[in-house]
Formats: sequence, structure tokens, C-alpha cells
Amino acid sequence: MSTRNQRLKEKNKWKKFFYSLLALNIAVIIIFTVLIFWPGSQRDIALNEKNVKEASSEFFVRTTKKNLNDLINTYLAQLQKDTEHQYQVSLEDDVQLIGELPVFSTTVPLAVHFEPLVQENGDIILKLRSISVGLLELPNKIIMEFMKEYLSMPEWVTIIPNDEAIYLAVTEIEMKSNFKVAVEHIDLEANNLVFKINVPYQSLGID
Repeated sequence: MSTRNQRLKEKNKWKKFFYSLLALNIAVIIIFTVLIFWPGSQRDIALNEKNVKEASSEFFVRTTKKNLNDLINTYLAQLQKDTEHQYQVSLEDDVQLIGELPVFSTTVPLAVHFEPLVQENGDIILKLRSISVGLLELPNKIIMEFMKEYLSMPEWVTIIPNDEAIYLAVTEIEMKSNFKVAVEHIDLEANNLVFKINVPYQSLGID
């Protein structure tokens, strides 16, 4: 009799163990199902939407001095409409700015040579190499102060007389297409100019 009772107890123990294990497996399955199909929080949804909006592709465009020169001077011609003092840019072995400048109640020819230095963020610093205003002999800083005052420049161009340089914030140029431009590499002597174009998917109507 005692042996039979022991067998029954042992059998009941295994049944409890089996049902406990079964219940545990069912609970695990339910938890995983909930985690997979449960909708994310509003914060997660907002972050996902932000990632989609900010998604973009980058393209590297290689061009020549002539192509860039034509583009620059077409842009400058539009910018300088109805302005009194004109200038142009010429890309040779360095960057040359050629035009005219009012100095001491007269207008004199202006010729400036710059070395382009590409910055890590894709902007450019034009570092002064040489500068002249006709036959006048003036300090470089004074001439650049006249340039800053009288020459019409785009908003993203800053003349810095104290540093004898011009800062070109290329990455801040606003385009109707919403594309973003950065300078990757410039070697004027080798006629090798590379730009990085960032194209947001939203600008192409891709949601």
C-alpha cells in the first residue's frame, strides 16, 4: 500500500512538473509575441519618421576649372546686377579675383591671387597670395577692407581683412532643390576638382 502511494505521489510530482514547464513555455511565447507585434511608443515612431526625413544619398562630382569658372561668373553676373563695382573670378593655378575698386575718390583696377584651402567641413578658405590696386601701394589689410565695403558678395562669403583671407561657407549655400554641397578636393594645377552633393530623399518626393 505504501509503495502504491509513493508511486502516485511521484506520478503527481511529474505531472506538476510537466504542466509547470508547459505553462512556462506558453508564457515565453506570449511575451515574445507581444514584444514583436506591440506598437512602439510615440517617441520611437517620431524617431523613425525623423530618420526617414533625414535619409539621403551622397554623390561625388568631378569637374574642371573651366566648368566651375563658367558657373561662378554666371552666378556673380546675376549677383552684381545694378551694382557699381564689378569683378570676376578666374581659376588658373590659383584663384584670381579681377575687377575694379574705388580708392581715394577714384576707381582703380584690382587684381588678387588666392590659394584655396579645403576645410574638413567642406568649406573653403581663400588665403591671400598677392594683391594690387593699379600703381598704388597700400597694405593688404587696407585693400581687403575696401573690398569688403564696396564689392557685392554672396551671404555665404566673408572677407576677413585681419587674416588676409576670404571664407567661403560652401556648405551653407541654399539651393531650391534642397541639395547640400561640400568641397571634397581641389587641385587647380592638376585641374582636379571634386564636390560632394548630398541629396535628401524628401527633395525627390521619396517618403
